[in-house]
Amino acid sequence: MAFSKKNRKGTISGIIFIAIFAVAATSIAQISFVKSLGISPLVIGIVLGIFYANTLHNHIPVEWGTGIKFSGKKILRFAIVFYGFRITFQQIMEVGMSGFMVSLIMLSTTFILGTYLGIKVFKMDRDTSMLTASGASVCGAAAVLATEPVLKAEGHKTAVAVSMVVLFGTISMFLYPVLYSTIIEPSIGFLHMTPEQFGIYVGGTIHEVAQVVAVPASVLGAPEAMANSAVIVKMTRVIMIAPMLIALGIYLSIQAKKTGGAVSGIKLVIPWFAVYFIGMTGFNSLDLVPHNIVSVINEIDTFLLTMAMTALGTETVFSKFKGLGLAPLYTAGSMFVWLIIGGFVVTKFVTATF
Repeated sequence: MAFSKKNRKGTISGIIFIAIFAVAATSIAQISFVKSLGISPLVIGIVLGIFYANTLHNHIPVEWGTGIKFSGKKILRFAIVFYGFRITFQQIMEVGMSGFMVSLIMLSTTFILGTYLGIKVFKMDRDTSMLTASGASVCGAAAVLATEPVLKAEGHKTAVAVSMVVLFGTISMFLYPVLYSTIIEPSIGFLHMTPEQFGIYVGGTIHEVAQVVAVPASVLGAPEAMANSAVIVKMTRVIMIAPMLIALGIYLSIQAKKTGGAVSGIKLVIPWFAVYFIGMTGFNSLDLVPHNIVSVINEIDTFLLTMAMTALGTETVFSKFKGLGLAPLYTAGSMFVWLIIGGFVVTKFVTATF
């Protein structure tokens, strides 16, 4: 046990050690240049964790390991639950059926496509494929973090998935404003999108929440409706992570029983933190907590997620990457193409239908 009499001191020391890294990551994320790139402290945290893992790993007491693991497992689940304070059901209702359908279609198709390509075409292992797919289909690094406990994946696989999210999410952040100003906005016919449609397209296809916020801000003269649609659709995708993880837990349980040769008595594994996440979102929707307190809760939650990401980064030793080659890049790149092209077609069709 992490807080048994024997391990308590080492656990607390390990948690404090990770917290110091998280403070550094948060401070770096506030630098104006870094902030303009839409790089979250979660990403910086995992980079610092990876740096530690490959340089100073043998220079701290072994006893601290329980605290580091606690940060990457228990604190992670706690932070995912409180991520629900960022969303309300009212926000989801604002974009109507079109925003919901775009979110649902892009999440499900991207996850299935990424998993299939990763495992069947590019011959990656199941966990790396699913983690990479979850990051692209839902909400970037936070989705990778949320999926990791369900898969019980190794930390270095999480780092691979996050690196792909950072790479292609950053490309998206610069590419989408160019697409809008040069192709979508001035065009007529099929390629033309209204600001509201483009906002739905952005929210339904770009990886990170911060990147979604940055795109409308980068479009010269963008109306407020574009930014509002983008953020609300993105948050709709975020809340869908809960049913996705529950479905994934059921799927993994069935597959485990099939592999073991059992015919009946499938043990259902439900990621309860995902259920609690929905409950927290429902509570936040009641608007019982003052907005300034919600803002503080979200800041604390971001810090806890940064701690979890840093802890996972400490498990990322480069030697573990041997054998993966360019498969993660090919998988994430394929999903990126689908998000841009497929997402455009889906958005145009859905907004014309609903």
